Amino acid sequence: MEEEARKLLAEGIKKKLTSPGKGDLSTFPNGTKVVFHYRTSLCEGTVLDDSRTMGGRSKPMELILGKKFKLAVWERLVITMREGEVAEFTCDTKHTALYPLVSQSLRNISVGKDPLEGQRHCCGIAQIHSHHSLGHKDLDHLQANPQPLVFTIELLEVLPPGSFQLDVWAMTDEEKLSFVPQIHEEGNKLFKEGHISEARDKYYNGIACLKNLQIKEQPGDESWLKLDQMITTLLLNYCQCLLLEGQYYEVIEHCSSLLFKYENNVKALYKRAKAHAAVWNETEARADFAKLLELDPSLGPSVAKELKTMEERIRSKQKEEKGRYKDLFNYNTPPATATTG
Repeated sequence: MEEEARKLLAEGIKKKLTSPGKGDLSTFPNGTKVVFHYRTSLCEGTVLDDSRTMGGRSKPMELILGKKFKLAVWERLVITMREGEVAEFTCDTKHTALYPLVSQSLRNISVGKDPLEGQRHCCGIAQIHSHHSLGHKDLDHLQANPQPLVFTIELLEVLPPGSFQLDVWAMTDEEKLSFVPQIHEEGNKLFKEGHISEARDKYYNGIACLKNLQIKEQPGDESWLKLDQMITTLLLNYCQCLLLEGQYYEVIEHCSSLLFKYENNVKALYKRAKAHAAVWNETEARADFAKLLELDPSLGPSVAKELKTMEERIRSKQKEEKGRYKDLFNYNTPPATATTG
């Protein structure tokens, strides 16, 4: 233990044990999965990130060792720990320069955004030396003023290689392609069982997996088109979940992007029409429903039912608004008498 502490100090890392772990120290071969909670603080105590509260939920960090994670120092820290151990590591600036970018990605993930949002047009090193905003004042300040950071880590679990299913980001292209049908099936099963949010997440992961493969292909090529068809199917399922969750504007956005490419996609048109109707876009909804009938007259009964529902909602809303305005301009109320002092 003392020898390891001396090695860390020589590397610019100071370790302070808070709570000892259990069992023997793992050998941590490449491919080992480590699961841990972390809290990142400035040396004066200000907390930047906490995996127990980030995005309004408690979700531990998962790393697969040897995959060249952007913040390499985290791998160096966890391999000194036993399962269940809690320790505080103060790391020199040379280990923390990329933390603002890593934090931005983790914050994006915690609220369901693309982890690379804001990083698409600039490499990591270039961003560190630029005035590019990361969208968070504390990270912008840290990026402009690199400094030592304190990582408080609780190592929850150590899983040896081969004992767990790889996350999508850690898979090879071949593994990703073979994994999509499985995740699609899992999403369908969850949807049928009424677990809508869980099904939505499955579809989202499948879409992300396929898009990661698609960006490596030439747009319009046979392989690109094949992947795009697979993405379309999953995206329509994803939109169905969003409809049930009331995320109507997101449905409109996704379905519009699909219809831009596949203008006669009946399923995309139907979902967009329902979403338009739900947010009172009567003109747009009627236009989509009309085109649906042109493309597939057999949908007549379904379209008629949706139009009837929309019209009833509109009448109800108009009646409610009429009553509200009637009360507002009720002239039977005696007028106020002006007085002078």
